[in-house]
Amino acid sequence: MSEAGSANHQTIAAAALRSDRFRLEREADWKRLEDIVVNMEKGRLRRVSDEDLLALPGLYRTVASSLSIARETSLDAATLAYLEALVKRAWFVVYGPRTSLVAWLRGFLGGGWSRAVQTIKLDVLIALAVMIAGTVVGWLLSASDTEWYYALVPGQFADARVPGASAEVLRNTLFGNEGQKGLGAFAAFLFSNNAQVSIMAFALGFAFGLPSLLLLVKNTAVLGAMLWLYHGAGLTIDFVGWIGVHGTTELFAILLAGGAGLHIGRAMAFPGDRPVLEAASEAGRCAALVMTGVVLMLVVAALLEGYARQLVGHTPGRFAIGGSMLAFWIIYLFGFGKRAR
Repeated sequence: MSEAGSANHQTIAAAALRSDRFRLEREADWKRLEDIVVNMEKGRLRRVSDEDLLALPGLYRTVASSLSIARETSLDAATLAYLEALVKRAWFVVYGPRTSLVAWLRGFLGGGWSRAVQTIKLDVLIALAVMIAGTVVGWLLSASDTEWYYALVPGQFADARVPGASAEVLRNTLFGNEGQKGLGAFAAFLFSNNAQVSIMAFALGFAFGLPSLLLLVKNTAVLGAMLWLYHGAGLTIDFVGWIGVHGTTELFAILLAGGAGLHIGRAMAFPGDRPVLEAASEAGRCAALVMTGVVLMLVVAALLEGYARQLVGHTPGRFAIGGSMLAFWIIYLFGFGKRAR
């Protein structure tokens, strides 16, 4: 055998010896962790002793450390694969979710979402005041100068719905069969726009909540401009009924999203005795739970817009649907799952 071949053989033998020694020194911990993980994965918790449960976090860190060393020292592929698989499985046991999806949904809908909303009640009230102010601003600006109406309302949806349009034309956009196609497109735009506003109002909350409030003003100013237009034609009640079918749910979702964003912003601006990051993290967990519900509300609003409003063509029926949904959300979110004081 050549000197090069002999040296290569010695290198391989040394690596194998090093790998065997590494395994023998730590294998007892690996096997113990694997036994715990297998029993917990199969739901056999009674087979796991209290001592093993207490040792589980430490064993996980020990095996994770072994994996790190194995990677750095380039141990054999079989050892690396075994440790990687074991660490992944152990992570889910140590840090993974403790409940099933069904159990989580039961807790979320059974009071978790409501309590989160009640936690940010002050922020929701501030957001509500801002949305009302935005609606009033949109109305007043459009009444003072019609150019503001065109600036606020997207041009592609201001075809028949423009200042100077007759009451009959505007009525047809609410009830007429000829206007149903354009009406559906406008409603689809409202849903898409409101979904984007909800997400952005929450996402921009980190900037002390100011961008969230500005988004609420901008979005509701469009509603104010539309209200002004239909009011001028004597169709205020009919327009409110038309928008209310899905709007009571959709606008409520925007309200909660704005409140969630503001909650994070207020926590960062006024953290109290806590570090800013800690305050923001705590507020973020609560706000994220609220936003999960906001997504659900937007889905419900889409169904109402796509079916209920199209099937109900008279104002009293539309008010009944929109009013019922508004009452449901208020009772469910603020009267159910009261927070512990």
